[in-house]
Amino acid sequence: MKTSAPVRITLRTVALLYLLVLLVVPIGVILWRSFERGIGAFFESISTPAAISAVNLSLLIVAIVVPINVVFGLAVALALARRDFPGKRIMQAVVDLPFAVSPIVVGVSLILLWGAGGWFGAIENLGIRVIFGLPGMVLATIFVTLPFVVREVEPVLHEVGIEQEQAAATLGASPWQTFVKITLPSIRWGLIYGIILTIARSLGEFGAVIMVSSGFPGVSQTLTLLVHARYIDDHNTFGAYCAATLLMAIAVIALLSMTLLDRKRSTT
Repeated sequence: MKTSAPVRITLRTVALLYLLVLLVVPIGVILWRSFERGIGAFFESISTPAAISAVNLSLLIVAIVVPINVVFGLAVALALARRDFPGKRIMQAVVDLPFAVSPIVVGVSLILLWGAGGWFGAIENLGIRVIFGLPGMVLATIFVTLPFVVREVEPVLHEVGIEQEQAAATLGASPWQTFVKITLPSIRWGLIYGIILTIARSLGEFGAVIMVSSGFPGVSQTLTLLVHARYIDDHNTFGAYCAATLLMAIAVIALLSMTLLDRKRSTT
């Protein structure tokens, strides 16, 4: 449907104003507050022992969560795309559950399961502390990032079909050889996108993690918890803005990575 020039201009103006109010202005304020005291003060704020520990812990969680989600995400995507089985629709709904459930609810559920008096709380008697420790934070992050690999890989599997895999099996290739040499190369871009989204979501998760973390600096405080602690508990707004800028920079790097990969895919 063709639209007149005034209508197109009006729609573009409304869209630009929408982006300006919701994105550009808040980001501009954060950047301004982060660098108002100079670049030196900014780097000093993000290089404190608490900040360095928060970055290290966030990266450690990412290093644990991403491989787990890749392995199980690929398995679930293959099952949903290549198999018909009872309960398939239920599994589809379960995969999308983290999109519908509040992260706070996820944290509370983990406390009920793994906390003292929970179903699996007796594991603490073995010296394994889940809630208010790294295992609980990892479990919370795995739950909220579960859908990304599955939802990026499954459509690609449907698109490429099974003809090449069937041909490889006919020629005597084992299931593992077929997966490594046929399936994996064909889904690599979807898998990479899923990994990047998982990394970004893991770094930015707050609601579920704060419920299962003690929040102590240097112990179980991620970057998002550092922003919260500085702003709410310490009333250090400048430090909070600096930590938020660091988080935003990581998100921008992830976005640029996806853009570069998309351009590379379009040229191959």
